[in-house]
Amino acid sequence: MMMNTTLNQLRGLRLETMAQALEQQLRTGGMAAMSFEERLALLVDREVHGRQDRRCARLLKLAKLKYPQAAIEDLDSRSTRGIERSAVMSLALGDWVQAGHAVLITGPTGAGKSWLGCALAQHACRRGHSAIYQRVPRLGEELRIRHANGTFTRWLDTLKNTDVLLLDDWGMTAMDAQTRADLLEIIDDRAASRATIITSQLPIEHWHEWIGDATMADAMLDRLMQSHHRLTLTGESLRKKVPAKGKAGSQAPASKDTD
Repeated sequence: MMMNTTLNQLRGLRLETMAQALEQQLRTGGMAAMSFEERLALLVDREVHGRQDRRCARLLKLAKLKYPQAAIEDLDSRSTRGIERSAVMSLALGDWVQAGHAVLITGPTGAGKSWLGCALAQHACRRGHSAIYQRVPRLGEELRIRHANGTFTRWLDTLKNTDVLLLDDWGMTAMDAQTRADLLEIIDDRAASRATIITSQLPIEHWHEWIGDATMADAMLDRLMQSHHRLTLTGESLRKKVPAKGKAGSQAPASKDTD
């Protein structure tokens, strides 16, 4: 009866994982040989790790990454790709998020830029940081909708307070004046305080021309380049095309590490 009361009290305090761990201890005969301190330490450890797992799941759900299962540990670092696993792991495990650095990932189509950007953002979520994924070609439409329904300012505050913003497919489509101005606001709010990941087929030296307005381009790139890391992918597309039986030219499923 006393133990049932304790379990109910733990659940009343929202310590569900600890309550489950205690129930498991009660069913395990070997636990009787452990000291009170050892059993308590195991209960607290289970609760702490349970909370971390739930927070990570929540952060990944809110991030809405294009490749939510992308993991930095699965990085394909063949020499033909132009990147070294040690360099990427050093970045992932470093303080680039806390320091508000930008990570600029460029390379040809299919090289794995979007996957790598998602893997870095996913790892940041696993370390307790918040993230948001945005495809730049759709950003203009997203911004127009938010301006029309009055949610733009609130959304701008959300982006400002998000630890990692992933801007995917930067430079693929032309920007109108309003989108350009809004993008500058987003980048300016985050400069030197929040981390930003950008993936692009367009080499960095052509970004100024793509932005279109010289003054805004100077301001935007100045903020992005303050503290940044460059990753340039090379090699052939990882989207392998294998003729299917009886259907020449059909495409096989893409590799997990693709653009």
